[in-house]
Amino acid sequence: MSDPALRSVHVHPVKAMRALSPREAEVEPWGLAGDRRWTVVDAAGKVVTQRRHPRMALATAELSADGGIVLSAPGHAELKVEVPAPTTTLTVEIFDKFVEAVPAGGEVAAWLSAYLETDARLVHMDAPEHRRPVDPDYALPGETVSFADGYPLLAATTASLDTLNSLIAAGDHAHEGPLPMNRFRPNLVIEGTEPWAEDGWTRLAVGEVTFRVTRPCGRCVVTTTNQLTAERGKEPLRSLALHRKRDGRVFFGQNLVPEHRGTVRVGDPVKILD
Repeated sequence: MSDPALRSVHVHPVKAMRALSPREAEVEPWGLAGDRRWTVVDAAGKVVTQRRHPRMALATAELSADGGIVLSAPGHAELKVEVPAPTTTLTVEIFDKFVEAVPAGGEVAAWLSAYLETDARLVHMDAPEHRRPVDPDYALPGETVSFADGYPLLAATTASLDTLNSLIAAGDHAHEGPLPMNRFRPNLVIEGTEPWAEDGWTRLAVGEVTFRVTRPCGRCVVTTTNQLTAERGKEPLRSLALHRKRDGRVFFGQNLVPEHRGTVRVGDPVKILD
């Protein structure tokens, strides 16, 4: 087996939309630069994800040099979105927590509402003081996150995915596998480990950046959504429930908090520090 290394990097400019896969990314205290700094909310200000609207998987947001994005989706023309001026903020609800964000313009809201067939608008997390605190049960003082589910980064390993796919192949829904890594929407994909080795990690270094491993990532219905078709099945939740269930939840991947800024690059060595 080769030494552990960074297989791929993934950035999701708009939460729940398709991921980009750059060769490198800057690591900021609250996650990869450009990752989940935008999110879609409904008329009540509640975050909208693939849990409610699986078709979000088919929409893409490309990053612009000026910090804005270009939206595209099947059947809809591309739309350039500039970073909105922070003249006003909107209170956004995300997993029963509240944070301030800056709404984009009405043209963007019309585009999203037409695509999702429901009232929707786009908001941007602009200022450091608007970051959300990481779960205090697993955070150090001052650690924050943007619109990611709960932690700045998510890491997953190819060896664990291979093993999970073997379990799926032996089950009642073998026709759904093998599943690609994009079902789990990680930021960092690591190769060269033993299956489930990440269960025992507490700190690791990826190239020049060190990370604290906080807790395994509990998985939801989004993992059953084909990221290319938006269709849903039973896997991987069925197999995870049989083999990776604890305290009523199923797990795949590890949540990370960066210990300092830096850059991660595809091919970087990965060292398990603790």
